[in-house]
Amino acid sequence: MTDTTRETRRTAIDGAPAARTGQRWRVIPAPTPPPTRTARRLDLRTTVAVDLGRLAATLSRLLGLGSGGMIGGRLALTLQPQALRRLAIGRRVVMVTGTNGKTTTTQMVAEALRSQAPAVSNATGANMLDGHVAALMTQPDAPFAALEVDELHLARVTAEFEPAVILLLNLSRDQLDRVGEIRTVAASLRRALAQAPGAHVIANRDDPNIVFAAADHPSVTWISGGVRWKNDALNCPNCGAFLGDTDDDWRCSCGLARPAADWTVTATGVLAADGTHHQLRLSLPGHVNRVNATFALAAALRLGCGLDPALARIGRIRQTAGRYDTVRLAGRQVRLLLAKNPASWLEMLDLVSGNGRRLVLSVNSREADGYDVSWLWDVDFEVLRDRWVQVAGDRALDLAVRLRYAGVPVEVVSSVEDAVAAAPDGVPDVIANYTAFRDLVTRSRR
Repeated sequence: MTDTTRETRRTAIDGAPAARTGQRWRVIPAPTPPPTRTARRLDLRTTVAVDLGRLAATLSRLLGLGSGGMIGGRLALTLQPQALRRLAIGRRVVMVTGTNGKTTTTQMVAEALRSQAPAVSNATGANMLDGHVAALMTQPDAPFAALEVDELHLARVTAEFEPAVILLLNLSRDQLDRVGEIRTVAASLRRALAQAPGAHVIANRDDPNIVFAAADHPSVTWISGGVRWKNDALNCPNCGAFLGDTDDDWRCSCGLARPAADWTVTATGVLAADGTHHQLRLSLPGHVNRVNATFALAAALRLGCGLDPALARIGRIRQTAGRYDTVRLAGRQVRLLLAKNPASWLEMLDLVSGNGRRLVLSVNSREADGYDVSWLWDVDFEVLRDRWVQVAGDRALDLAVRLRYAGVPVEVVSSVEDAVAAAPDGVPDVIANYTAFRDLVTRSRR
């Protein structure tokens, strides 16, 4: 199933095969020499497209119109439709996709790779082709790239070039009015991997949808971090049969099965297939970030990075694009957390449970969020019954109704700033979905 583990027979001293032991041996790839940073010669059309794209990105930042993370790449692609393919030549690129954790894991991958050589990344979260071009053209001679990619765009990327490593984190319902059902996304990922047979895939063995997408690929490392949100993984994505408890080593009658783990996330770190345990000393909180860090570490080791230097750089990350950051709003320190679908709300609610902080929730339903907020009824807000919660955002009333049905004491406020300004001493937690979170980050930087 994978290229990193094999079932093997023990051979006696005289060469005769002994009985199968079931022992799993780990195949260690040959050491990878550090990449050299060399100038990359681009054709004239690509060079002009990159130069004008950089100029557009710079003007966007100077005029306060945005970070330039998309407009520069969009202009470059317009002038040179093959810009992504041309800019990827000679690099080892890691693509990171999945419903939740893409931005954080991508930053972890980029930092781990920088322990060996320069790496570029689309740190602003612009995760479609124009964002990839914008990231790659910032340092055309950087030998590494870590790129977050939207789940439905991975097939477009692998049609352009073959990444060195592809990370498949998880799949759950998100923005159904744009993305569609999970089976559609899983099938798209499967097609994307079929277009990249030479890439190495690092995939979540605990998510049946990810297993379906990656099971037939010739080179896979399987990560096990457990599945807390199970409502989107109850049925086999191949045939539709009921799987039961996905914490067990499930096997469907159609043949799809939970593969053996190469890396297993523990309460303090990660256990490798050879039995060695590595501590994960992270600045980012929660089990979910130990899972993200394990994916990043596996990618970095695959590309020749040293274990200790990679872990050290991952451990120093304190926030990713504002996530988990402590910022000032209304003259107060607050901690910002992002939750955009039932699976990520589960993780963030678990993170704030029992800490006693004032809690503010903010939900919008704009285009980038998805207009449908019926998913609020799938979130286990009942865990907040002992907390007093304030709610804000475009859909504050919908959220308040859901919390009332969950038995949570709730107050609707006109804005997060109003709630924060009236809070007692301490650092409140603010959990917001995508556009609500983005707006708070922007206002905190003024």
